[in-house]
Amino acid sequence: MRPELTELDRHLLNDFQQDFPLSATPYADMARTLGVNEEEVLARLRELKQAGAISRVGAVVRPNTVGVSTLAAMAVPPEELEAVAAIVNGYTEVNHNYEREHRLNLWFVATAPDVEHLTAVLDEIAGRCGYEVLSFPLVEDYHIDLGFELRI
Repeated sequence: MRPELTELDRHLLNDFQQDFPLSATPYADMARTLGVNEEEVLARLRELKQAGAISRVGAVVRPNTVGVSTLAAMAVPPEELEAVAAIVNGYTEVNHNYEREHRLNLWFVATAPDVEHLTAVLDEIAGRCGYEVLSFPLVEDYHIDLGFELRI
């Protein structure tokens, strides 16, 4: 069910995607900008998360500037895809995975504090699932702005 968005929700979701306050009190700063109090901002963000309208409020950092990451892929028989995806999603190091129409049909991004930890996670996933995990570390980065204006 789609949550009913208020005018405050629209401002919270649109106005701070790129310009989140970098201060010790970011939610108070947002509240001051929007003419409400900090508790109201925190309550609305918590309710939007509980309703599934947002997954998180957090920073996006350039890959490999904090820890290490890789794009990984597996070739999984279609009848096992859901089960293998569930195993992959169980790792806190995996931040998302998705299906592609290709021989390598399960892709995911994994992050870790260092290369040794990342390698151990990928090896463990391969061992538990019974399928090779191919790692495609970043060679060259491109900036893609993932901000989206809500028009509802």
